[in-house]
Amino acid sequence: MKKFISTVKNIFSIEDLRVRILNTIGFLIIFRLGSFIVLPGVDPSKLGGTPEGIFGLIDTFLGGAFSNASIFGLGIMPYISASIVLQLLTVGVPYFQKMQKEGESGRKRINQITRVLTIAITVAQGIGYVTATILPTGAVMVSTSLFMFSSLVLLSAGTMFCMWLGEKITEKGIGNGISMLIMIGIISRFPGALIAEGLEKGSSGMLLLIIEAVVLFFVVVGVIALTEATRRIPVQYAKQVVGGKVYGGQRQYIPIKVNASGVMPIIFAQSLMFVPALIAQIWAGESDIANYIGTTFSDFTSWQYNLLFASLIIIFTFFYTAITVNPEQIAEDMKRNGGFVPGIKPGAPTSEFIDSIISKITLPGSVLLAAVAILPALAIIAGVGGEFAQFYGGTSLLIMVGVIMDTLRQIESYLLMRHYEGMMKSGNMKNNPSNYQVA
Repeated sequence: MKKFISTVKNIFSIEDLRVRILNTIGFLIIFRLGSFIVLPGVDPSKLGGTPEGIFGLIDTFLGGAFSNASIFGLGIMPYISASIVLQLLTVGVPYFQKMQKEGESGRKRINQITRVLTIAITVAQGIGYVTATILPTGAVMVSTSLFMFSSLVLLSAGTMFCMWLGEKITEKGIGNGISMLIMIGIISRFPGALIAEGLEKGSSGMLLLIIEAVVLFFVVVGVIALTEATRRIPVQYAKQVVGGKVYGGQRQYIPIKVNASGVMPIIFAQSLMFVPALIAQIWAGESDIANYIGTTFSDFTSWQYNLLFASLIIIFTFFYTAITVNPEQIAEDMKRNGGFVPGIKPGAPTSEFIDSIISKITLPGSVLLAAVAILPALAIIAGVGGEFAQFYGGTSLLIMVGVIMDTLRQIESYLLMRHYEGMMKSGNMKNNPSNYQVA
């Protein structure tokens, strides 16, 4: 406890860090307040409850703004969709590849294209959001055409404002602005889920609630281990004499993450898991097989659903790792900087060596990621409430752990820069990227 109090005092004694933390808190409060401002013309009392499926996942990311028909009802999700599209284009389209290699000017142009694409996606998603989730509830008290027009304008403005908040958190806060907005939306649901779980269990089920909390603690520890686990490839840099001074000659490491793809495979797999049930609805009532598929894949606790879900996650993990981690580029940069892996020739042999390591660690990483993704379903089967079970795994827990660890690293770097002791007893957080030089 004494160590914790001392660390907090050190954090707030650094003016720049203190201002950034307070700025971040202020921006997050604005974001949360916006999620309760309902679109004009909507009667909140007639809105449905918490949605399920992909809509439920989006509502979790947005902290309830989606189900509240808020002006932040789409939040930052269209921007994330646009960013994923641009990321895939920079891998497969030469025009965007060239733009990405143009340095700062290229990144600015990509950001501009991302913003324009965000507006287009917001309008498209806004139409679906209004027609599929708000109009059917009968909560709209004005004409449909007027409500549609005003809602699209406000939803687009809300998304752009969320983008601005994210950029301000990155610029004037402690970083990771977009991720921070998603994380605060997820965390905002935790107290309510915990209270609902406690009320459901009652006084007679307090021991069971404590057991669930202990299990959740160990699940979080396991996810932290998966998120932070790296395979360090040793790199030796040759000595160089520049202006009478000797540079290099020391050994560094390239940290290759076991889970290099993050939460993206789960998001991709989740978006495809609605296809079987959707197709089955076309032949519903006409075929026993269609009825079986529709019933089975509408229940995310069924073993068939989870087996397919886990398989898709493993496949997408290999796919996303392949397009985001480029062994040839790593080997080329290493060779250009005078570095080499001991015992491996520079160039193509180094690229093949790195590729083989990535392939070896991606398999266990993908299996563990799939296990984390299906944990909420297993928790529900074990008797945990649906709301509380969401925090036992899946994208929610992975995003929370990833963002919190990155935020702690940011604070750690400020403390070490000012010659304060770090947040951990060792004086430095494990796997801090600043500890390694990535060629």
